[in-house]
Amino acid sequence: MYRAKIVSGTKYSIVKAQALDLEQIVKIYNQSILTKKATADLTPVSIKDRQVWFDTHQQRPERPIYVIKNQDDQVMAWGCFSDVKDRSAYHISAEISIYVHSSFQRRGLASHLLQWMLDQAPELGIYNILALIFAHNEPSLALFSNFGFTIWGKLPQVCDMQTFIADIVIMGKQLAASTNIVDAEGVEPINH
Repeated sequence: MYRAKIVSGTKYSIVKAQALDLEQIVKIYNQSILTKKATADLTPVSIKDRQVWFDTHQQRPERPIYVIKNQDDQVMAWGCFSDVKDRSAYHISAEISIYVHSSFQRRGLASHLLQWMLDQAPELGIYNILALIFAHNEPSLALFSNFGFTIWGKLPQVCDMQTFIADIVIMGKQLAASTNIVDAEGVEPINH
């Protein structure tokens, strides 16, 4: 647990999400649906809709959901690591998602949560982090760029947002490689 950080006069902690947090996580997610900048879902989801997703993350410690809570136990932001693909060889790579409650945006919470998650990733066996970001979501593109993510690819015109067609930018960051990872030629990297 990450405790006693203060941002814009608000004391908060970063912890793994618990069952009681799901309602607030869903509320924040639904706020992002309305903006059409952070998810390809087009209609609000219910707690029931997200229960299996939440339970799956809870059962897999290497794919946690983190929440930032203020001193009133309100979830101000949340983030998670998810599988890039469900095939086992992808275990060293994860997709990252971060969402901030509309009342707490522009306070640096996304930056703090992103740094926390980057710090946790190696302990979770994650060495490559991918972020799939709408090309029109300039604040998120800037955030991830500021943390050393680079563009790994682009998916042009893949999302029908009902009022426009959106591109997805794939940003990625490779963390320090594990000594037991073998490259394409079968050579283990040498760590100095």
